[in-house]
Amino acid sequence: MADITTDKVKELRARTGAGVMDCRNALVEAGGDLEKAQRLLRAKGLAAAAERSGRAAKEGLIASYIHGEGRLGVLVEVNCETDFVARTQEFRTLARDLAMQIAAAEPRYVSREDVPADVIAAERAAYLAQAASEGKPEAVAARISDGKLEKFFATVCLMDQPFIRDTGPRPRTVGDVVKEVIAKTGENIQVRRFARFRLGEG
Repeated sequence: MADITTDKVKELRARTGAGVMDCRNALVEAGGDLEKAQRLLRAKGLAAAAERSGRAAKEGLIASYIHGEGRLGVLVEVNCETDFVARTQEFRTLARDLAMQIAAAEPRYVSREDVPADVIAAERAAYLAQAASEGKPEAVAARISDGKLEKFFATVCLMDQPFIRDTGPRPRTVGDVVKEVIAKTGENIQVRRFARFRLGEG
């Protein structure tokens, strides 16, 4: 069995925010490999987050972000289950990051479930028509339109957008980041709504 040192447990805890025993157990399971242990904890945390998604979240806060000397502003409501979690630095940092994400990436909806059916239908029809005009077979055109629709969601839906603070080749989505905070806090967290204002826009 790999030698699981206190320093390794501390480092994994610093990276993930998981409990001491969870970190030690993950390192044992991963044979002492920090990266593998981190992936194991993340997978377990995301699974736990999915289980919490149905719980009521009526506490939280409204975060704001003002950019460009008052020329661009964002308000976002982020909900959790208790006022205790709403006051934690982890939750407040998430809310602030979400406001900055909305300012920078201009989403139109919180999630793909919020996109109206007629908007999705119009996008799909446009992609199919483009593929057909290029002489693509029907089955290929359908796969192309599905791929383009995923890119559309990743552009207009906050939860599907790449997280702006991740600069690597494979950034987490905003949804992944929210789930990670759910896993750390043990509470359901939901982005309820947002508004983005640019000076002079109609």
